[in-house]
Amino acid sequence: MEDLNVKVLDEVNKGTTMGMDAIKYVSEKVGDETFRKVLDVEYGKYKKIAQRVDEIYPQYSSKEPQETNTMNKMMTWYGVQMKTMSDQSNSKISELLLQGTNMGIIEGRRLLNNNPSVEKDVKQILNDFVVMQEDSMETLKKYL
Repeated sequence: MEDLNVKVLDEVNKGTTMGMDAIKYVSEKVGDETFRKVLDVEYGKYKKIAQRVDEIYPQYSSKEPQETNTMNKMMTWYGVQMKTMSDQSNSKISELLLQGTNMGIIEGRRLLNNNPSVEKDVKQILNDFVVMQEDSMETLKKYL
């Protein structure tokens, strides 16, 4: 059971890390101050989930939570650079973030559905992460 809880927490942590990295990479390209503030709020939501993972992780493992590896970070950064080279509109940036967020929702829902025996506190963080991403989708759609 412990390994399953660690696996779920690691996946949530990787998702929050990737979300924060993606927002950080695109924020520097956003010219619209209102949209930049929206992205700052979204970044804060990811950060709060990551902090919650950090708080309970020691109950399940003596290691540190897994984050996205350097290669994935570089690929994300490179992808953002290439896809925004000729279009840095709110619509394009929102589209990129929506694609990543959707992948996170799919993975999160899969984890929720396939791991009913995870501890209650782990399941709550996972569920909150998925719901947060679903809310983010609605926020980002407004900028398409």
